[in-house]
Amino acid sequence: MPDQYLHIVAFDIPYPPNYGGVIDVYYKLKALHKKGIGIILHCFEYPGRDRADELKKYCTKVHYYPRLMGLRSALSLKPYIVASRRSEQLLSNLLKDDHPILFEGLHSCYYISHPKLRKRVKIYRESNIEHRYYFNLFRVDKSPFNKLYFILASFKLRLYQRMLKHASLMLVVSEEDTQYLQRHFTKIPVEYLPSFHANEEITSQPGSGTYALYNGNIEVPENAHAVEYLIQEVFDNSPHQLVVAGMNPPEHIRKLAIDHKNIRLIANPGDEEMFSLIKNAHVNILVTFQATGLKLKLLNTLYRGRFCLVNEPMLNGTGLESLCEIGNDPDTLRQKLNILFEKTFETSQISLRESVLSKRYANNKNAERLIHLVFNP
Repeated sequence: MPDQYLHIVAFDIPYPPNYGGVIDVYYKLKALHKKGIGIILHCFEYPGRDRADELKKYCTKVHYYPRLMGLRSALSLKPYIVASRRSEQLLSNLLKDDHPILFEGLHSCYYISHPKLRKRVKIYRESNIEHRYYFNLFRVDKSPFNKLYFILASFKLRLYQRMLKHASLMLVVSEEDTQYLQRHFTKIPVEYLPSFHANEEITSQPGSGTYALYNGNIEVPENAHAVEYLIQEVFDNSPHQLVVAGMNPPEHIRKLAIDHKNIRLIANPGDEEMFSLIKNAHVNILVTFQATGLKLKLLNTLYRGRFCLVNEPMLNGTGLESLCEIGNDPDTLRQKLNILFEKTFETSQISLRESVLSKRYANNKNAERLIHLVFNP
């Protein structure tokens, strides 16, 4: 039996690990289990993701709770993403022992301020500055209904952020977000701890490819906006092919791709196909207009792909500038693409990646640090 136990309250079922937030949760479970930590996992479930026996490999117990997605949650003064993740059974299960509790994202923090948990060690795992994230969704979404939802959500999330004063510790995925939370919560330890991820070693291949790749969950407005930008502003009339691969591309993205002969859209690729696309691309191009959190697709491309071309918001305090080419406007991105397609990706660049990534992003080291911060403060 493990000597140390940790409750983890997850905002979603973290298997399969096929989008940003749950990737961090899933590979954190694996890394902590490998270190001998007993994990009591609490998951909110809703249509589209099934209960996963795979989680039993890494967790002592797995509890599931329905996400309450009705009108009551929508009309709550709390943000919808928080109010819909409440459960008296969750609170009851947390009160069965005195183990530390790790709340994954602001989504899962409904009970972080509950009086019955006042004496418990409570860790907030940040993945985004949520009110900024939703404000940027408001800026880029095209639907009036969605824009209203996003701006109201941003306002509620900004107010609800105050509840984090009840945390004992914050673990933050980027240095910039760490500095933000340190300024706002001066009485709480705020520590930089990058996201956990699927990569254990560099598998990038030297040589050349024939296309550039953008990958992401394209149904997310932020990513759809990035794809539009790349197709219309960067690859329009470009001699280079852009492959866009990701989940659930909306109809307007499908039409854009059809209208450009040098754009190839791959909807809902499986993991192996996605990894193959990343590996074989000559350039992985990633842009964002959200300078919050850590973009895990950036790590995937650096561990598995060749050249990586990004804009500055994609880096957002990651310390990965030395591994990427940077372009912040369409002209610069086009120029950098032209230069990179004339180059061959060399083994020396793989060695540099190994040096940089092993210092910050090794799951094994970050699991050891998390354990130390939680159990030996």
